[in-house]
Amino acid sequence: MATLKEGEKAPLFSGLDQNGKKITLEELKGKRIVLYFYPEDDTETCTVQACNLRDHHDQLKQAGFIVLGVSPNNGKSHKKFETKYHLPFILLVDPGHKIIGKYGVWGEKQLFGRKYMGLIRTTFLIDGKGIIRKIFLKPKSKQHSEEILKAWKELETKSSE
Repeated sequence: MATLKEGEKAPLFSGLDQNGKKITLEELKGKRIVLYFYPEDDTETCTVQACNLRDHHDQLKQAGFIVLGVSPNNGKSHKKFETKYHLPFILLVDPGHKIIGKYGVWGEKQLFGRKYMGLIRTTFLIDGKGIIRKIFLKPKSKQHSEEILKAWKELETKSSE
């Protein structure tokens, strides 16, 4: 698995969204991307995170971001999740872990003392040049949009100094 760092070029990928449309990082060049990886559709924490991003989607758009969610679920599951919670952003299908592998977010997890392999909730902020500007290794699901906007504002302030 890849171990990516802030300041590195974001790995290129392509995948299908919840509607079966092909999406590539390359075609989004010039756009700011919130690329968030989540374990599973319609589970408690994943739903909280998705709904937080939904509730603040207008603010993220105003800041120039396109939101892309990625999980191992299939298109049918993503479509159901999108419809149930009125999610206004793209959910990429990755059951083969191609995107997940490129971003190094599959690894050992632990729940109630049991260890297992799974998707590690992680978010990458990618600038218009395709550079990873910020990595959230443990995003706060209930305040994720707020932490994204705050981090981006801090990054812009640093780059203008």
